[in-house]
Amino acid sequence: MAFSLIPDGVYPSIYQIDGKALAERGITLLLADLDNTLAKYGQPEPDPALLAWKDDLATAGVDLFLLSNSRKPKRPEHFAKALGIAFLGHAGKPKSGGFLRAMEQMGRTSAQTAMVGDQIFTDILGAKRTGVLALMVEPIELAGNPGRYLRYAVEEPFRALGRHRTRKE
Repeated sequence: MAFSLIPDGVYPSIYQIDGKALAERGITLLLADLDNTLAKYGQPEPDPALLAWKDDLATAGVDLFLLSNSRKPKRPEHFAKALGIAFLGHAGKPKSGGFLRAMEQMGRTSAQTAMVGDQIFTDILGAKRTGVLALMVEPIELAGNPGRYLRYAVEEPFRALGRHRTRKE
């Protein structure tokens, strides 16, 4: 598949991603990163806004699926169960294997699938390599890890190009 680091769209948060708009594009599966995309690092349970957003996606015919690289083996499982969705931990993003296993598990093709995440070099690159629609959100918070500031600074030019694509929609 293609090698690209430019997201197909960039949004302030997941809450600006509309299930009806995804469904109109033929998307019926939304793979989602966990940390700094759906929830803050270490947040143990989904908050009410996230539960409502997941329900809005479902109403539009879009299934949410947690695709995480979390190094904490029980975190993705616990969070996904609390959210009532399927999941795959240790996904190995940006390698395509985790994306392909998730799509196979849910019975979807790459044309029916989108990925949303906060990182260019895992979420977006993996989505692009797998041929799924690559959506990016701004990280929920940067506090706590100085390395994150550097990584997000390096990613900024690609985010900017993705924001430009989002405005064209």
